[in-house]
Amino acid sequence: MTTKSEIESLIYLLEDPDPEVQMGVKRRFRELGEQAVPLLDQFRSESIHDSERNTINEIIYNITIGSLMEEFSMLLENGVQNSGTLEKAVLMLSRFGNPTIRIGEYERKLDQMARQIGTDIAYTPSIQEKMQILLQFVFRELRFRGDSKDYHSPENAFIDRVIDRRKGLPIMLSLVVIFIARRLNLPFYGVNMPIHFMLMYQTHNQNILIDPFDGGTIVTYDQCYYFLKKNGIEPRPEHLQKADEADILARCIRNLIHSYGKSNQDRRVRDLRELLQIIELKG
Repeated sequence: MTTKSEIESLIYLLEDPDPEVQMGVKRRFRELGEQAVPLLDQFRSESIHDSERNTINEIIYNITIGSLMEEFSMLLENGVQNSGTLEKAVLMLSRFGNPTIRIGEYERKLDQMARQIGTDIAYTPSIQEKMQILLQFVFRELRFRGDSKDYHSPENAFIDRVIDRRKGLPIMLSLVVIFIARRLNLPFYGVNMPIHFMLMYQTHNQNILIDPFDGGTIVTYDQCYYFLKKNGIEPRPEHLQKADEADILARCIRNLIHSYGKSNQDRRVRDLRELLQIIELKG
């Protein structure tokens, strides 16, 4: 067992310049294991110093990463075959950024968002109008938007941070729409277009492409082909088709690998690459 005073002392000793002291502190945290996490989380939330919060976050990460990888592997045992499993996996992925995140809290936030427009969706007969109601709600009322200023930040690639901050990468904005749509039985899907992830809305006679990074604007296939050509990519039909859920999850992880690689967080890059291998094996 551990106490609050011991955790406080260990955190204080992490500032000691002696490498042997620091190694001893880290060894003690490994011995304490996950029983130390609640107290560490409390100290992290009470700290007023970014450096101390970051240090505590790394300690929590190192303690919990083993069990997180195991849980992820179990979740993916039968593959990622629908949006429900994809949602669970994307929410669990948030624990790579914040190991103590309460996943149920974000499931409830998505439930609440769906409830806010559930009646309007139910009583609107037009399938096209249902689409517009959800897009208007997410991108106008809730003000979800793309973050072009700090595009590659991990903050834009974790669904919990995107929900809290209302901004993120195209794929994360798309997943907010898809997860709300899942609760409302609306046919929104992801499109794994190179460089720029897109949304698709299926009606009985057409597939409508939507740019989540541009406030939910409807775009044409010709515009997407031009975008790809402009960026040196030869367009292929599969670039604009409905994406497989496992491919979407893999792209989420690759985005995080890229983000953490830019900030030289090699441990997280290695762990995420291992996670990517699990998905590829299950696929």
